[in-house]
Amino acid sequence: MNCQLESSLEHLLTSVSKPTAQILDRALSDQDISVDEATHLFEADGSDLLAMIAAADALRARTVGDVVTYVINRNINFTNVCVKACGFCAFSRGHLAEEGYFLPPEEIIRRATEAHELGASEVCVQAGLAPGMDGWHYVKLCRAIKEALPDIHIHGFSPEEVLYGSTLAGVTVRDYLLALKDAGVGSLPGTSAEVLVEEIRRQVSPGRIGVSQWIELIETAHAVGIPTTSTIMYGYIEGARDKAAHLNILREIQKHTGGITEFVPLSFVYEEAPMFHRKPPAGLRRGASGAEVMKMYAVSRLMLNHHIPNLQVSWVKEGPKLSQIALLAGANDFGGTLINESISTAAGASYGQLMKPSQFRDMIREMGRLPAERSTTYQKIRVFESEEQHRDLLDDVDDPTERFGSYQHLIELKAYRFRDFYREQKNEKH
Repeated sequence: MNCQLESSLEHLLTSVSKPTAQILDRALSDQDISVDEATHLFEADGSDLLAMIAAADALRARTVGDVVTYVINRNINFTNVCVKACGFCAFSRGHLAEEGYFLPPEEIIRRATEAHELGASEVCVQAGLAPGMDGWHYVKLCRAIKEALPDIHIHGFSPEEVLYGSTLAGVTVRDYLLALKDAGVGSLPGTSAEVLVEEIRRQVSPGRIGVSQWIELIETAHAVGIPTTSTIMYGYIEGARDKAAHLNILREIQKHTGGITEFVPLSFVYEEAPMFHRKPPAGLRRGASGAEVMKMYAVSRLMLNHHIPNLQVSWVKEGPKLSQIALLAGANDFGGTLINESISTAAGASYGQLMKPSQFRDMIREMGRLPAERSTTYQKIRVFESEEQHRDLLDDVDDPTERFGSYQHLIELKAYRFRDFYREQKNEKH
C-alpha cells in the first residue's frame, strides 16, 4: 500500500467513532475481526461507513493488488421446474405449468459448444429440482458435455441440486460428489446459501437444504477435491448479526478446508419474488440499499480477506454502475460474461443477458485498475497491460438476444415443454 493511501486512511480514521476505529485498526493489522465487530460495522453509517470502505480498499490493494479479473462463461439453466417453492424465487414453475421448460442434453451441448467457440472457458450449469428426473441426470449430463468439449470447465450444481440428485439416486452425498467429479465437474457453485441462519431460512425457504447440511456438503466437496464458490443473498429480512454470522461460517469452513475460491454477495431482487406479492414475512425489505451493498462488500473484505481473498461483484444484481463503484469497497473480480442468465432475470433484474469482455475491461480501466481474464479457479489467462485494439469474439455480437435467445423466449418455446417430458416419463414407467 503506497504512503499517500496510508496517510489518507490514517486521517480518515481520526474522524470515526472509537469502536469503529479500533475494529478497522485490528483488520488493518492483519487480525481477524469477530462476529460482534462485523455486526457493528454492518450497522455503521456516515464517516464510519466511509472509513470502512477505505479500509477495505486498502486491504484489497495489499492482498490482491490492482488486477481485477473476469471469466468468459455461459450460464445454462436447463430447467425452471422445481419441487420447492422458495419465497424469493421467481424462476421456478410447477411441473404442469405452461412456462415450464426442460432442455434436452443435445441443446445443452449446443449451447456449451457455441460458448466455447466464442472463447468461453466455463459453463455454469444450474437449474430447478425437476420432479420425475433420473437421479443420475446431473452426472450423465456432465459426461455428455465433457465428451463433446473436453477442455471446458463445468461449474455445476448447487448444494441443493447435489443433495437432490444423491437422494434420488439412493447414494451418499460423498459418493454422488465423487461421481460428479469423475464425470467432469470442476467446481460447485456455493449457492443455496441465502443467509446461513435457520430462523431466516424457515421464513423464506422452508424445506430448503438446512444450514448444517449445506456446511457438510460444501466441506465434503472440498474433501473429495472439488472447489466451490461461496455466496450470500441479503436485503430481505436478515439483520446485521445474521450477515456477520454467515460470513463467519464461511471463514471457518475455509480455515478447515481451503476449498473456497471466491465470495459473491447477491442482493435480493424483489420485483417478482413470490414472498413480496403473497404473504410477506415481517420486516421484508425491497432489496438492499446502495449503502447496504457497499457495507456488504467492505465488511466481507475486512472479515474474509486473509481466508477468501477473491471478492466478486454481481453486475447482474447491482447493474454495471454500482458494481463498478463496489470495486472501491474491497472487490477484485467482476464475475462472468454469462451470455444467458435466467434466475435473476426472472426475479426482475434488468441485467443478465451478456457483459462483453471489452465492457469489463473498459469499466475496470475507468477505476484505475488492470483487467485480466481468469479461469474459474482464478488462474490468470491474460493480463491486459494495454488494450492494443484487442477484441474477443463475444465483443462482435451485436444483438445477444437474437444470437443466444433469452429467458422470455425460452419459456415461450413449445419444443422444450417440461409437462410433455414429464408425461413421457410417466408413460414409460407404466
